[in-house]
Amino acid sequence: MAHGSDPRLVRTIVRHYLRYDPENPFIFLSALLAFLGIAAGVMVLMIAMGIMNGTQEEFEKKLFVMNYPLTITSYGDGIDEALLHRIHTRFPELKISPFYQTQAIAKHGDQVAGGILYGVDFARERQLNPILAKALAGKSLSRFPLVAGDDLALSLGAAQGEKIALYFSLPETAGFVSMPRMKRFVLDATFDSGLKSYDRALMYTTLQAFAKVMRKDPTRYDGAHIATDDPMGMIDQIRPLLPPDADIEGWWQQNGNFFSAMEMEKKALFLVLLLIILVASLNIVSSLLMTVMSRRKEIALLRTLGATEREIHRIFFRLGVIIGAAGIATGTALGFLGIWAIRHFDIVTLPADVYGTTRLPVDLLASDFFAIVAGAALIVILSAIYPARKAATTDPLSVLRNE
Repeated sequence: MAHGSDPRLVRTIVRHYLRYDPENPFIFLSALLAFLGIAAGVMVLMIAMGIMNGTQEEFEKKLFVMNYPLTITSYGDGIDEALLHRIHTRFPELKISPFYQTQAIAKHGDQVAGGILYGVDFARERQLNPILAKALAGKSLSRFPLVAGDDLALSLGAAQGEKIALYFSLPETAGFVSMPRMKRFVLDATFDSGLKSYDRALMYTTLQAFAKVMRKDPTRYDGAHIATDDPMGMIDQIRPLLPPDADIEGWWQQNGNFFSAMEMEKKALFLVLLLIILVASLNIVSSLLMTVMSRRKEIALLRTLGATEREIHRIFFRLGVIIGAAGIATGTALGFLGIWAIRHFDIVTLPADVYGTTRLPVDLLASDFFAIVAGAALIVILSAIYPARKAATTDPLSVLRNE
């Protein structure tokens, strides 16, 4: 038995079998359904992965604004300016902003709301927090200034320039009565981070105002925010410089469970949607098997005229691959078209208080795109192997004798 293969014969027969056969319309219909199913599966998978990535990146950007890439926290007497100077001298590219932190109850008129008050150096904090920098642009600060989220100010019914009373858990003796410490701050500005959970809870004042109200040591801080382009690489380099009663934490550790859940959801969605392509590939199998059964006489005739098993195998294998490849190519084009449409048109509107944005974020990573194409291509190749082998092992003598 010859082991060679004639490419021209393979190409000619494949083109012949790809044409519509009025005597066997169901074969063509099955192939068309396989093509459409694979195209739809690839398109949906691309759009879904793009939406998952875009949503995750949008949340990361929002969380970066208020959580910062790295945060040093003291569990003892605090950290001093000398430590921050050593860190900055060692890594001059870092942007560092020290802070105080405490819980407080805000009261304006009859309205009360709880939140977290940060004491910061606004000059340094502007470099790390663009939302705060935008809120402070062109503003003059009072002696006891307050910058709060717009939702917090709205819930209190406070306008800019009005005074808000803050109550702290530290007791203060007034005669024979112990009362929580209270101080009135002037609402100099409000900010909108895009995440209402932050806008309802966070407040900022100066280091000096915080230290005076809370009677803090002005030379020692509760912690420091650090901005860097490589937080995962810098965290292990900064940690040895810290005292024993301080630690450093990255944004991925502060929100680890949230992003782990999103990664797991992304992988599960990928596998589930890949099943669409798998189901569509069954149509390739059935279409090729129907073609093999209906073309048994032609296959037997080709074998008697000198066609080898390898050539028959290549004919049907290539037939399945062409149907699948056409589906993948069409699905890829439709996927990119769908992503473009979602980016440029308000096809879906989201509630900003839940997702932090009103537009559906889409960003298809190159790694996800190649994984989709590779997964679809593997399914198509595996689907074409069995029918091609079935056609190649057809016994021409028994076919011609019986039919």
